[in-house]
Order: sequence, then C-alpha cells, then structure tokens
Amino acid sequence: MRSFKIFVTIACLGFAAIVTQAFMIIKGKEVAKMETAGKGFAVIELFTSEGCSSCPPADALVAKVQKESGDKAVYILAFHVDYWNRLGWKDAFSSPEYSDRQSQYARWLKLSSVYTPQIVVNGHTEFVGSEEVSLRNAIKTGLQKPAKAELVLSDIKINGDKANLQYHVEGVAKNTSLLIALIEKTATTKVQRGENGGRTLSHVQIVSQLHSVLLSKDSGTESIKLPHGFNPQNWEVIGFVQNTSNGEITGASKVEFPGAVSANAGDSK
Repeated sequence: MRSFKIFVTIACLGFAAIVTQAFMIIKGKEVAKMETAGKGFAVIELFTSEGCSSCPPADALVAKVQKESGDKAVYILAFHVDYWNRLGWKDAFSSPEYSDRQSQYARWLKLSSVYTPQIVVNGHTEFVGSEEVSLRNAIKTGLQKPAKAELVLSDIKINGDKANLQYHVEGVAKNTSLLIALIEKTATTKVQRGENGGRTLSHVQIVSQLHSVLLSKDSGTESIKLPHGFNPQNWEVIGFVQNTSNGEITGASKVEFPGAVSANAGDSK
C-alpha cells in the first residue's frame, strides 16, 4: 500500500511537471508574441536642400542617428525640396513632389509656412532639423508607443530595370494610404554655386521615388522603376502607413534588395 502511495505521488509530481512545462512553453510563446507585436517605431522625414546653408548640420545629424540606430525601428527619409533651386544651385535630388509633401504637412500641422531644414517624426511632431535633443526625444517617444498598424514588406524581385515588391498590412483604419519610398543610402555632391558653393556635401537616406498606394486590400504588389546604374548595395525600400486626413503614421517597415549586405550585418530585419 505504501509503495502504491509513493507511485501515485511520483506520478502526480511528474504530471504536474509536464503541465508546468507545457504552461511555460505556452506562456513563453505568448510573451514572445507580446514582445514582437505592436512595437514602436520612428519615421523621420527630413526636408532639406543643397541650396540651404542651414541644412548640412541637419544632414549630419540624421546621418549620425542612422549610424547609431542599429536594429531599432528607426526609418530615415531625406526629402530634397526644390524651392531653393531658383537661388543659384539646382539640387539634383530635389523634386516638386517633395515640396508638395512638406506643404501638406504644413496644412496637417497647421503651420503658417514651410522651412528648411525641417524634421517631421511619425507624421505629427515637427521641429528644426538640426535640433538633436528634439530629434532624440521624438525617437524615444515613437519607439515606446505601440504601432497601430503592422506592415510587412517582402519578396523584392528585380526584373530588368524594375523591381516588384510584396506588401501586407494589418490594422488599417479609414483614410489610410501606404507610402513606399525608394531610398538611396548615401551620396555626395560638390556644390558649385549658391549658399553652399564650394562645399562637398554628404547625404544619407535620400528619397528617390515615393509611391502612394490606396489600401483597398491587405496585401498586394507594387512595381518600382530602378535608376540607371542601380547597385542593390546602396539602395533600400522603406514603407509606412499614413492617415491621409491628419498625417499620422501608424506603422512602418523596410526591406533590402536581393544581394545587398546590411550595414548592420547579422540583423534580422
């Protein structure tokens, strides 16, 4: 009888251990899911120009942040506006489309005018682009606030001078668009005229194209025209989900081109 009780006790302890282990596995999966779902992010949009003497410090600041960001969900996009071009130097990276985007932010954020350098973070916080403390505080706030939407970019396939990109979005609200930007990671320019005449300027995360996709469905494919002399090592794609009524960015992601080596080798992004 005593042996039977010992056997029952051991069996009960064994069963309890199995249940506990199973619970720990399930709980571990739940914790892992919680840790990976809805993480914060910071989309940093810099409005800059090679014709603006106040812009190089802002360019240097975002380059510094880009280098330090590692595997954090920090996405930098440098939009070169074109309204400085009339003052002696045409910025080869500029586009009236990017000036229009900055003007749209002025309307969303109820600003009286546009200026350079300007930074907008996650579509709702703006300040002078060279203000390091403001930028770092905005990044910290963005990373701590859970994302409202989840965006996955994947399966870039290059076909001649085009690339096809797959996207999937969850948590999309009304009045929402997906913005997909082709980014040139680094470039330098020797400026001949204008306020920066005689200087060699370094740039990072230059927006080369910006595509707007109306999100009528959760998944789809977007086609991107590749520039002449395209080298996958110096290009990437950043996507973000934006509310078209107030400018709020609710989710973001990025993807490298096939064959590219990430600056943060070993990262899982």
